[in-house]
Amino acid sequence: MSAKAVYLETFGCQMNELDSDLVRGQLAALGYRFVPTADQADVVLYNTCSVRDLAEQKVRSRLGEMAVRKQQESSLVVGVLGCMAERDGTDLLRRMPVVDILCGPAELDKLPGLLDNAVRTRASLDGELTHEQSAKAVALQGSASRRTGTLAAAEDRLELLDLSRTVSPTDHNGSSYVRITRGCNKFCTYCVVPFTRGAEVHRPPDHIVDECKRLADAGVIEVTLLGQTVNHYRFEQGAAVTVGGVTQPQKGRSYQGGHRRDPFTGERVTTFADLLKRIHDEAPGIQRLRFVTSYPRDFGDDVLEVMRDSPRICRYLHVPAQSGSDTVLKRMNRGYTVSEYLEFVDRARAFLDQPEIGRPLMVAGDMIVGFPGETDEDFEASVQFLRRVKYKNCFIFKYSPRPGTVAFDRIPDDVPDQVKRRRNNELLAVQNEMSDKIAQSQVGATLNVFVEGLSAHERKRQAPVAASGGVSLTISGRQVGEGGTSIDEAPVGAAQLCGRTDGDLIVMFDTPAGAAPDDLIGRILPITIERASALTLFGAPASK
Repeated sequence: MSAKAVYLETFGCQMNELDSDLVRGQLAALGYRFVPTADQADVVLYNTCSVRDLAEQKVRSRLGEMAVRKQQESSLVVGVLGCMAERDGTDLLRRMPVVDILCGPAELDKLPGLLDNAVRTRASLDGELTHEQSAKAVALQGSASRRTGTLAAAEDRLELLDLSRTVSPTDHNGSSYVRITRGCNKFCTYCVVPFTRGAEVHRPPDHIVDECKRLADAGVIEVTLLGQTVNHYRFEQGAAVTVGGVTQPQKGRSYQGGHRRDPFTGERVTTFADLLKRIHDEAPGIQRLRFVTSYPRDFGDDVLEVMRDSPRICRYLHVPAQSGSDTVLKRMNRGYTVSEYLEFVDRARAFLDQPEIGRPLMVAGDMIVGFPGETDEDFEASVQFLRRVKYKNCFIFKYSPRPGTVAFDRIPDDVPDQVKRRRNNELLAVQNEMSDKIAQSQVGATLNVFVEGLSAHERKRQAPVAASGGVSLTISGRQVGEGGTSIDEAPVGAAQLCGRTDGDLIVMFDTPAGAAPDDLIGRILPITIERASALTLFGAPASK
């Protein structure tokens, strides 16, 4: 069977982005090749998210497009991966018969087998299956998500997917994600994650440190550690289970550290603070180490101390609050009060905020408006909360009921949509004001910026060249395509690059004279900030 072309589209969070990277690696190793558009592919995979309804709507729209295409190409294989597959289960196959493969996020190690089966079945039955029939292949976690710790470890094959990860110097732009935990034990009433990704599981620390070292050896200089509640990480060597010579992940247990430090410390235990320190010290090639997402109530001083004393750990915290009202937080089952959240933010800033040396602490958050039962007074409390916390940015969402959650089943969605929209816009305006103040305070400063790539504006400007299928270069200030044809009669300036600071502020700047953009991507450059908008800083490379 000839090498199949695969198109993989990712929806949702950084967890899904990492999952997609791992899927690409395992499929590429088996001879599959990846293509940039769905219409070039023999296999189309959607790695999905169920946290917001909008993401699911996009997936359903894509599947509708594939159903039309499959009427003409019965050999086309379509797969749905991730949280939407796990939440909807086989009911998705009934509603969307175009789907051949369902694979939940905890079963991605089984994807190669599922895909091989679906490809071979469709190839052998080409012409016999209608577009409404499917070579169904399913791997879902189901009720197995909360087995006993020993049984789960013995049956946990997903760790092998992380361990098999390969990174070459050419398949990254200097930045990468590393998973340290999977799943969640919090059961917030609006959230599907505990049901789609299962119970909280922590990877062995040696596996994580070794992965960071391998990434550094491949030229990665920025690593983001991922976990749904990343600061819950704790691995107890004395309780570790080994299967086939491989140390297995451990189920998480209730965090006991409070605001100070995890009391379960010592040579036989690796806490989150210990893990950060190990990566920082044992993988010095990683110039920037950051992590998401943190849970506010269980963030100990031991972690803040390590961040303070480790110069390559970023001064950035993403800590969702979700509401500024204690009443709403209780209904959400968030497990903390507004005062406890604010105490954490104040404590973190006392440890880490050092603007005098160019290292201010930047805090980002998430907020939900229109949660069931939210009154005008509750919403006003959220407005005042935003003004008090001073997030550098905040992801603000209208509440959308998610099937399978406690809120969907038990709490009536009683806030009218027009009220949700109004509150969403008002809170966005308040956050925009806060973001603008923080951005303006950076004007005149010289900040170290990790260069991620061309800005969105620059990619759009260069789009005509890509669409022409030609090669462009700049001659006397004009873009010229193959054969010397002028593509853009207007003068063209230096390519605009985009990057991020230590505190996750977005920075745009023009490529310095004589430099090629590709040579700067994946590097850290000093940039002097000249002007700012609410969400973006604009600057120029600092003169030597």
